[in-house]
Amino acid sequence: MPELPLAGRRVLVTRAVHQAGKLSDRLRAVGAIPVEVPVLEIAPPDSFDFLDEALRRIGSYDWIIFTSANTVRALAKRCVEIGVVAQPKANVKVAAVGEATAEAARDAGWSIMLVPESYVAESLVTQAGEDIGAGSRVLLARAAVARDVIPEALRAAGATVDVVDAYRNVVPKGTPERLRGALAAGLDAATFTSSSSVEHLADAARAAGVAFPFAGVLAVSIGPITSQTLRGMGWEPAAEAEPHDVAGLIAAVVRVLSIE
Repeated sequence: MPELPLAGRRVLVTRAVHQAGKLSDRLRAVGAIPVEVPVLEIAPPDSFDFLDEALRRIGSYDWIIFTSANTVRALAKRCVEIGVVAQPKANVKVAAVGEATAEAARDAGWSIMLVPESYVAESLVTQAGEDIGAGSRVLLARAAVARDVIPEALRAAGATVDVVDAYRNVVPKGTPERLRGALAAGLDAATFTSSSSVEHLADAARAAGVAFPFAGVLAVSIGPITSQTLRGMGWEPAAEAEPHDVAGLIAAVVRVLSIE
């Protein structure tokens, strides 16, 4: 039986605990040893006021845009907490950035009208075209401190966009200690599935008293925005996923570690 392509290679997984399993399982399937150091944890927004107001009049929107599965879960959870049934009128269209986000939305009972071919915000804006134009009312619920690509582009097209914070990404307690242990045992590569994962890993490294980027560790990014964030922190990605999803990320890790 031929040896698996990443047999014995140690790969850092930075995803939140509830999301790490899929990536770790696929790494194991190609022989890698996933080293889970979650750098993201979902926390409530600083205030629910704007989110609650939007949810109570959710049927008044023409479009609802989900940019992550975490947003879908956060909205579903908050709807239960405030007694709102998230059943928008038939004329309300739903867009999702990425198939994983669309899958989470479908599981929550939403009918998805638009999933961009490329799993980045810019692709959604391009494919929406004239559908989300002048006079459209759009609800964009997302993580606090997210990029403004989508609302800026839609407002420029004449849409009214309500942007509300559905949750915050925070660094879990104990992450710096786990990171020190992972680095001490050795890492071959680190995977990044969002700009937040890069930024929070850098924060954890500072708290742990270790240099960032990590010497001798290859960075593998899920997409162009995450790659841009890595470069901004002085860590040139060794590879970028194509397509920009977990399967593409695994292929990129296999590619870079197989040619070492």
